[in-house]
Amino acid sequence: MTTRSPAAPPGELLERLAARPGRAERLTHVERLDAREARTAPWPTWVAPDVTAAFAARGITELWVHQAAAADHARRGEHVVLATGTASGKSLGYQLPALTAIREGRGPRGQRGAGVLYLAPTKALAHDQAGALEALGLDVRITTCDGDSSREQRDWAREHGEYVLTNPDMLHRSILPRHDRWAGFLRTLRVVVIDEAHHYRGVFGAHVAQVLRRLRRVAALYGADPVFVLASATMADPDRTAERLLGMPARAVVDDGSPRGPLTLGLWEPPFTEHHGENGAPVRRSANAEAADLLTDAVLDGARALAFVRSRRAAEQVAATTADILAEVDPALAGRIAAYRGGYLPEERREIEAALRSGRLRALATTSALELGIDVHGLDTVVLAGFPGTRAALWQRIGRAGRDGASATAVLVARDDPLDTYLVRHPEALLDRPVEATVFDPANPHVLGPHLCAAAQEAPLTRADLPLFGPTAGEVVERLVELGLLRKRPRGWFWTHPGRAADLADLRSASGSTVQLLEAGTGRVVGTVDGGSADATVHEGAVYVHRGETWVVEELDLTEHVAVMRSAEVDHSTSARSVTDIRIVAEHRSRDWGPVRLAFGEVDVSTQVVSYLVRDQRSAEVIAEEPLDLPVRTLRTAAVWWTVPEETLEQAGLAQIDLAGAAHAAEHCSIGLLPLIATCDRWDIGGVSTVLHPDTGHLTVFVHDGHPGGAGFAERGFTAAHAWLTATREAIEACGCTEGCPSCVQSPKCGNQNNPLDKAGALALLDLVLAAASPDTPEPADRAGPTGSDGPTGHE
Repeated sequence: MTTRSPAAPPGELLERLAARPGRAERLTHVERLDAREARTAPWPTWVAPDVTAAFAARGITELWVHQAAAADHARRGEHVVLATGTASGKSLGYQLPALTAIREGRGPRGQRGAGVLYLAPTKALAHDQAGALEALGLDVRITTCDGDSSREQRDWAREHGEYVLTNPDMLHRSILPRHDRWAGFLRTLRVVVIDEAHHYRGVFGAHVAQVLRRLRRVAALYGADPVFVLASATMADPDRTAERLLGMPARAVVDDGSPRGPLTLGLWEPPFTEHHGENGAPVRRSANAEAADLLTDAVLDGARALAFVRSRRAAEQVAATTADILAEVDPALAGRIAAYRGGYLPEERREIEAALRSGRLRALATTSALELGIDVHGLDTVVLAGFPGTRAALWQRIGRAGRDGASATAVLVARDDPLDTYLVRHPEALLDRPVEATVFDPANPHVLGPHLCAAAQEAPLTRADLPLFGPTAGEVVERLVELGLLRKRPRGWFWTHPGRAADLADLRSASGSTVQLLEAGTGRVVGTVDGGSADATVHEGAVYVHRGETWVVEELDLTEHVAVMRSAEVDHSTSARSVTDIRIVAEHRSRDWGPVRLAFGEVDVSTQVVSYLVRDQRSAEVIAEEPLDLPVRTLRTAAVWWTVPEETLEQAGLAQIDLAGAAHAAEHCSIGLLPLIATCDRWDIGGVSTVLHPDTGHLTVFVHDGHPGGAGFAERGFTAAHAWLTATREAIEACGCTEGCPSCVQSPKCGNQNNPLDKAGALALLDLVLAAASPDTPEPADRAGPTGSDGPTGHE
């Protein structure tokens, strides 16, 4: 165990957690951040008197310096991005100018004041903000407007709303396409708030960037020129990121004046178990099992805690395990643990959120759904079951504990995964580097095209409009005309189809509509899953866990976008198997490392879920494999690949090794380590390896992005290939296993059941690749984004 600040004792809670029998060696590193004093500024004189009084009644009579700076910039009409720490009170930075604008704009007969539009990436965050605003007791017409709103609520928002809280999806699908019905609100629009702006990355970020350009255009049609205020707790280069998101410059406020309590962060590596996985590889105790134990002990210690997990199923499992353990000690505590995740019905989410705020719940096992700013006070501890994919997300989640200046404890539990293992053993790679830039590419034609169609339906596109959408807009418009999606007329480009152009773009998924989960017999909606994951998670025969209840899927209807399930108690789990093929469409960039060729370009990835494995729940042993008949999904995306000629392999003495296993192992570990240099995790990307690829004629390893048109991850792999592949080699060599395990070369999503794999061969192959490697070129800072798959011969 390494400790950077020996003079300061570790946090008491972390010390007690690690003191349990057999745990001391699991704590690989302790990091401590000291408390920080507050720096304040006087209350602005321009704030409306009743707004000042409302905040004073809550004990807020002066501001932290960053709140005052952001509010003053917005008041002067300057676009601003406020990028300070979690729980630093960023909401005041935009609420003061927004509420004051509304009060000043109110007519003498109570006519609607200035319009404020608040955008959050989740419904829960918008509802949380609305509740906080309503608690001020101001005479302001505050309302949420989202997919959970009734028709009456939406009508009221259009006709009377002044402070309207929604999300980019609602803006894209409802408000902008029907802007004539929102004319009264849009005509008065003065402030647009974009909360948790760092969340808009990758392809999702590119979509939102184009939605905001459409908003600017539509607002201008009604004579409005609103000021934009962005807020984010974790963002590198905030001014540059804001400019890419808005399409115009913004002032950055980054000097955080808020107080912060001391934080103790522990890095935790679960031990090897006596069990063995695929191909006899040793298996570490799961991060979810460790998280459940730590969550249990934290609750028994009197702490209020969150455990962040990777999946919906894991949230249910960790919550159930924690409740079972607590029930053995104190049955009253078992009912104070719950799961929280996407897919719950709106009323279920609201109930859980209220219970956590009130303290009726002591702990939650949650997916990333609680990562964003829902205001939860009094949390002491955060446990992360696995690295969340980026340093930005790590600090965002850790920041959920220790609010109001209280001390906080956080534990990052490594999954049996190459990146997690690397980070808990190399804390400097995690803690000594800044958060990643929030990168995305608004010019991605797969993103830009649908939004140009949507803009043309909102109002005919003119040549003067095109610069708003970026330098490639003219080229993309011409392509849309060729495809018959737009029609050129003297007044501009028109959408001439009877359907809604907004339906061409799904902001959050490139892979299909949401699938509803229906209870067999009753037709009751149990929950939802994203269309892109339906083939793998709710196929016929799949075991699916929802709110602690186990269901078995009887039918998946991809035409109707529904899965029919029945509740059942089973003693097995299921996992999907897929096959993938990859073809090179175009090579855009390349460089030679001696005989090794490194390339970046466009590829077609074809994936099909072909079967599912049935595993015994207790032993994890595969007891059956059942075939599936599901369609092939083809994705055109970006990839980085490297090739090694056969003669080079022969000269290096590698021709006699298991080349397929070596390439497959190198591919798996490189996918696991790409998040070290790109804003992604391994589920955002996929890969294929083959001894002889038909398009290259050589041994080739591909790593590809998981979204149409690419998302920037593979391109970063190309530009930082030396650092990336060097870290890959180090991770394989440093792992304590002999034949390869999930901590180095095995993958949890391999379609070939991690066969073949050759750990020693992967080291030899990477040594050959890196022997003549040239230094990395500067990474582009204007691209990036998300999903993943895997292919034949060797694939993930």
